[in-house]
This record gives sequence, C-alpha cells and structure tokens, in this order.
Amino acid sequence: MKKKLRLAATGVLVVAFGTTVAWGGDKLAPELQLEKTAAGRLAANVEVIVQYKVTPTQAHHNKVIGLGGKLNNKLDFIRAAHYSIPASAVQSLANDPDVTYITPNRPIAAMFDQLTDDTVHSDWANSIGQKGAGVGVAIIDSGIVDLPDFSNNGTDRIVYNQSFVGGTAADQFGHGTHVAGILAGNGNGTVYIGVAPSANIINLRVLDANGHGTDAGVIQAIQTAVSLKSQYNIQVINLSLGRPVLESSALDPLDQAVEAAWKAGIAVVVAAGNEGRDNNDNTNGYGTIAAPGNDPYVITVGCIKSNGTATMSDDTIASYSSKGPTAFDHYAKPDVVAPGNLVISTLPPGLTLSNLYLANRVAGNFFILSGTSMATPVVAGAVVLGLGADPNLTPDQEKAALMLSATKSYFPKSSVAVDPTTGISYTSNYDIFTVGAGELNIRSGFSLPSAPPVSSAESPYVSYSATTGLVTLQGVSGQNVVWGSNVVWGSNVVWGSNAILSNNVVWGSNVVWGSSSTTGFNVVWGSNVVWGSSTDAAETLPVTIAGEQ
Repeated sequence: MKKKLRLAATGVLVVAFGTTVAWGGDKLAPELQLEKTAAGRLAANVEVIVQYKVTPTQAHHNKVIGLGGKLNNKLDFIRAAHYSIPASAVQSLANDPDVTYITPNRPIAAMFDQLTDDTVHSDWANSIGQKGAGVGVAIIDSGIVDLPDFSNNGTDRIVYNQSFVGGTAADQFGHGTHVAGILAGNGNGTVYIGVAPSANIINLRVLDANGHGTDAGVIQAIQTAVSLKSQYNIQVINLSLGRPVLESSALDPLDQAVEAAWKAGIAVVVAAGNEGRDNNDNTNGYGTIAAPGNDPYVITVGCIKSNGTATMSDDTIASYSSKGPTAFDHYAKPDVVAPGNLVISTLPPGLTLSNLYLANRVAGNFFILSGTSMATPVVAGAVVLGLGADPNLTPDQEKAALMLSATKSYFPKSSVAVDPTTGISYTSNYDIFTVGAGELNIRSGFSLPSAPPVSSAESPYVSYSATTGLVTLQGVSGQNVVWGSNVVWGSNVVWGSNAILSNNVVWGSNVVWGSSSTTGFNVVWGSNVVWGSSTDAAETLPVTIAGEQ
C-alpha cells in the first residue's frame, strides 16, 4: 500500500512506499537498506552521514576514500562525517566496527504552511527593559537580508554571517528574514516589533533560494554555532525547519547535532511541523512531529492562532500544527505552542516568496506568513528574554520554565477550522500531543518566584498498556526530572489537570479526547504504523502550499 510522510514546506513532499525493512539492529538507515536491494542503482554515488564510536580520524576518512568515496565535511562534534561514496560500497563501510550508523544526507526544508494577518508583540517584557540585549541567537535558515530592523542606533545586530549552501549568506528565499524579524526585528518605526528587538543575530544560511537544504548543511551550521558560542554569547538556536522522522532520535544525526548543542549550553528551539491535518494513515494528524523536533532535549513548538485579538482567551490551535507522540520513540511533543498563524514580519520584495505570493505583501519590507516556522521564533525570543534577565539559566531550566508558565486554562475540549481554499473542516482536540504544556506566556514566566530547580527537562515518552488500555507518561518519577511527582509542581501542573489524569494517564477511556476504541488511537499505537518496527524508503517530489484562516 502506498503511504505518505508529508513535510508541509514549500517545494518538498516525501512519499514513502510500503516496503517493510527492519531497522533496529542494522547500521544502515531505512533508505540505504532498500538501496542494497535496488540493483539498478548500485553504480550511483550517494551522500551519507556516517556516525562513529569515536571522533573520526584521517584513518577513518582514508578507509572511505579507499572505497571510492570522498570526504565532504567533518562533523566532529557528533563524531561523524559527511561523505560521497558509491552506493555499492555502503555495506562495506557499515562493516567497519567503528561505524555506528549511516544515513543518507536527507533533504530538509522550511516549516511554513499557509500564507495570509496577525502581529506578534512582546510589549510587556520590552516595557520593563527586557529586550535581549547582549544575547546571541543563531538563526539557522535561508539566510537574512540585512534590513534596518536588525540595527539599533546605527549598530548592526547581525554580528556574523555564513552560508552552507554556497554563495552569499543573504536570504534569497525570504523565510529566514521573516523568522529573524519575528525573533529580533526592531520594527524600524512600525508596530511590527519582534520578541527580542535588541538581541544579536548569528546568520547561518542552510536553505537555498527555493527553501531547500540538507541534513549535512544544518549539522555544519549547528557545529559552527557551538564553536562560536563564547565569541558571540550564543545562547539560543532557532530551527524553523525540519523533515520526516525515519528512525529513533538516538540514531538520527540531525537529532544528535541538536543534543550536542544543548549539552554545550545552547537552548535549541525547533518547529513541530505542519502535518496536523495528515490523515493518510487514519491517525488524525497524530505522530507527525518532524525531525529534529522529535528530540527529547529540544523545545518543540506548535502553532496557535490568535484570531486577530491581543487576548489569549479566544486563541485556538492551528489545525495544521503537527501532533505527537513522536515517531519510533513516542516522546510527548510538542512542548509548548505559540502564535504563528498569519504573522506580519520582515520580508523585502524581490525574494522567492515575495515574488510567488504578491498578495501577502503588507507594506514596504513586511509580509505575512504562517506555520510552526513562525511560532518557533516567538518561543526562541522568549528564551532570549529570559536569558537577558538571568544569564545563568541552563537550557533545561528555560524549557522547564516555559512549560510550567504556559497558559492552559482557556483551552476548549476541541475546535474546528475550515480550509478557506478547499472548504474541508478539521477538528482539533486539546490534548498533550496537540498543545503540549499550553500557550507561551512570557509575563507568567517572568512571574515565577525562581528558576525551576532541574538538571534535566527531557520530554518524557508515553507507553500504551494493552492490559489497561491506557497511555501513560514514562520516566517522570525521578526527583531530577522536571515532570516528576517529587518536584514542587508535579506533572499535572506542568501540563494541566485536564491533560493528565491520576497516575500519569494521558490517553485512555476516561480522557475526553478519545479512547482505545478510536480509529486514530489504534493506528498510533498499533503494530502496523509507519513509525513502528518498520519504515519506508523516500523520494522527493514537488508540493504546493495550503493553510487556513
């Protein structure tokens, strides 16, 4: 049967074909396992990312060269390297006892969905003097056009530029400039002010003029951000991009890269993805979180619609916002949600998106975009503000504070959105896999009496019991885990009493959003799902953009 793993980003659609392959005990990613059986393609070269038990040396690189390969980039900070190698030699490389896992250099793209008016402000935090001054944030995206919005008093706040796709680091696509404006634009005399308008920006371009990039480029950019951390006080990385999940986060090199940055003391904020409407496998959009948002360390962000008002009470989830649990690992994601639908931000004329969607032009250098791509810099900006107030906060404390202070009380049991183009209705339920810990609330975060006393804020995983028919949070009882029952607020306070019942139950017969008898439940937790013990090979095809009002 033909199935789809769709990435709702311009220009990329990953289509998976129903060939079952075992992945758990093999060193080769699913696509490369299929490559082994595709005799007609064995003469071709493939780009791969190879992870090793140790940091690869020249001796390791020479082995690849001896197999007819070429070293493209060293990725030492995750004990890996990016090579080009004949497909026929991949299995020989996997036989090296120092090799732990090999993946193709997968395509990655920006995480925006529909394009059409919502303004993001952080007036309260800015009014008390919290604007992110001195904090560096690395925006890993399609580059940034250096507009007046990114200068303060004549001083350019884009303090570093580098391209990993060749050519200039200036944005050719438009997505990165829009993200930068949401996170750190000063408005340039307009009302369109970013969350942290005094933050310093490290511009690392990984997407080309069509919004396309690869794992290797993103990993190189993350490695660069880590290496520049001290020089530019880089405390936050924003990743408004992603791709489908094809193996456990413990194996995926993209996930390993964000974990390395996190452990180096940089908070990584990642888009959840825009596949919340995907019902190809009868899951009602569950299980669609994109990589690297599937990693338990990072702050994974879903998208809320503010519906044209400045109050939270009428906010609703964007139906396209991807839902957890994550593929393979079943981590509870997203962590938080934030406004990201119909956002006005910086994007000048003459770029790819400017030319494609003329109706989205607001005025001058401002433009409307929507998606978890837009929600992510809102949260990243909030992290910058928190670090501006307390530079000693760890990434785990920032994540814990965001989730603890998130607003959850106004959520309805469900909401319905109608696609203005197709007229199709989508119902969203407000469970832990849809809205996480709730909607970002910067003021509430600043009102916390102290920084959360945690050493780890990894997202917990969930487990289904066939005996009880319940899905429960796992790994949440330790004293050093933010969601544990032994810490001051307990798991019910982090996610809200409506999301978690007694004994850490998040999905079961007594929970309002479904029971073990529902079709979506059986597919998410059944044995035949695409992210279970098997997966499919992928190829890329073009796709158009869709969304909601």
